[in-house]
Amino acid sequence: MHQIADAPLQTSVGARWRISQGCGSGRPEGYLILSSDGSDRGVIMETLTKIPFSADTDALMKQAHVEAGSDDAADLAGLIKLAMSCSRPKAAYTVAFIDARDGDTVQIGGCLFTSRALSRKLESVERVFPVIATCGREMDEVFDAKGDMVKEYWWDLIKTHALSAAQQELGDHLRRKFRLGTTVIMRPGSGDAAMWPIEQQKELFALMGDAVPGTGVILMESFLMMPNKTTSGILFQAEKDFRTCEVCHRDTCQSRQAPFNKELWGTLQHE
Repeated sequence: MHQIADAPLQTSVGARWRISQGCGSGRPEGYLILSSDGSDRGVIMETLTKIPFSADTDALMKQAHVEAGSDDAADLAGLIKLAMSCSRPKAAYTVAFIDARDGDTVQIGGCLFTSRALSRKLESVERVFPVIATCGREMDEVFDAKGDMVKEYWWDLIKTHALSAAQQELGDHLRRKFRLGTTVIMRPGSGDAAMWPIEQQKELFALMGDAVPGTGVILMESFLMMPNKTTSGILFQAEKDFRTCEVCHRDTCQSRQAPFNKELWGTLQHE
């Protein structure tokens, strides 16, 4: 598999905040973030590390186009067994609030984001949940078939299933804990590039602060994340469902969850 040169991005994550641990004043347990002027922002951090994951062997066989009973099936089953023994999917979130909106920008917890689509989607929202979910770096640490393109492809499929488990657990946890209704998540770099540039991963990681290290996720200079099966974004409650796929022109994307919506795309792009 072709490797792209990349390196961890040096950020000042956490440096912009005075941070204290605790659950004073009757708040839920977690990390309480204080703003740079010392005022209580009431933002809670939580990392989820005990996420159940059970790989669906039949689904993986079908996705990988592997015939049952074949040598490939035995090899894939071996990788699934390895993943089940080592995978540790993780997720984390913070609770943050909108500070200000100004046209194409929105300030959240002291961090400025530039995205007309994000700003418009948050017009009637006050509370948001910066989130991150990952398959866990443990899967990369045990994989010993690097250079075998077929097995690397299979391993990535299994990692995707582990990531899905983390995303599902995170969404369910937030809906239970905060009694959320319909939720929407927007991700930097998802959809057309102009919707929310991937470079704003840096601001998102700064906003999440000390919630990130517990996941083992690293933001690279390319603004991609390691492990490669990791997602980040801002989740919020909304009246209507929305998928960034609806404002993405990439017809051949295998991860597409909704058809392109030309009318919605135009609404979010133009006055």
